[in-house]
Amino acid sequence: MTSWLHEERLAAAQAVVVGSGASSVLDLGCGDGDLFIRLAREPQITRLVGIDLSPEALARLRERLKSEAPTACSIELHLASMTRYERRFGGFDCAVLIETIEHLEPESLSMLERAVFGGMRPRLVVVTTPNAEFNPLLGVPAHRFRRPDHRFEWSRERFGRWAQGVAERSGYSVSRRDLGGGHPELGGASQMAVFRIL
Repeated sequence: MTSWLHEERLAAAQAVVVGSGASSVLDLGCGDGDLFIRLAREPQITRLVGIDLSPEALARLRERLKSEAPTACSIELHLASMTRYERRFGGFDCAVLIETIEHLEPESLSMLERAVFGGMRPRLVVVTTPNAEFNPLLGVPAHRFRRPDHRFEWSRERFGRWAQGVAERSGYSVSRRDLGGGHPELGGASQMAVFRIL
C-alpha cells in the first residue's frame, strides 16, 4: 500500500488513542510495529502490549524497539491470537486493530468479537480496514484484493453493518470515518471504526 495512506492511517489511529487519554494500550496484530513504535513514544502511555501470530514480525519489532523507541513505559510482546481471549489481555484502556481484520477468515470474526469485545473489553477499540469501493482508484482489478493474504475487503456499507452489530451486541457505541482520501462517491482508501464502551 502507498506510504501516504499508511502514514495517514497511523496518524489517525494515534490521534484517537492519545485523544482518549488512554494510558494502557493493546495492539492486536502489531506486526513490525509501525503504530506500536509511535505509541511507545507517547508520554501518557504507561503500558503497551503487542500481540501477533508471526514470530518473525515480533523479532523485528524487538530489534526496532532497541533503537527507535526510548521510553519509560512498560512494554510486552506476545506470540498470541487476537481471536482467543486470555485474561492477561483484559483491563486495557484501549485496543487497536490496524488493518488486521481482513486477514482473518470471515467465519473467525465471531471469535474475534467474543475475544475482544466480550472478553478483553477495553474502554476504547480502534479498527481500520481497507475500503473495497476505493480499489479501482488504486488500480486493483475487479474481483481481486489489495493483498493476496487478505480474506475479504468490505465496502463502507458492509463495514458499517458489522461495526454496528458488534457495538449493539457488546455494549459499545461506534463512530466511523474515511481514511486516505475523500472521493465524493467512493470515500477513502481505508476506513476506521471507533468503539467506546457504554
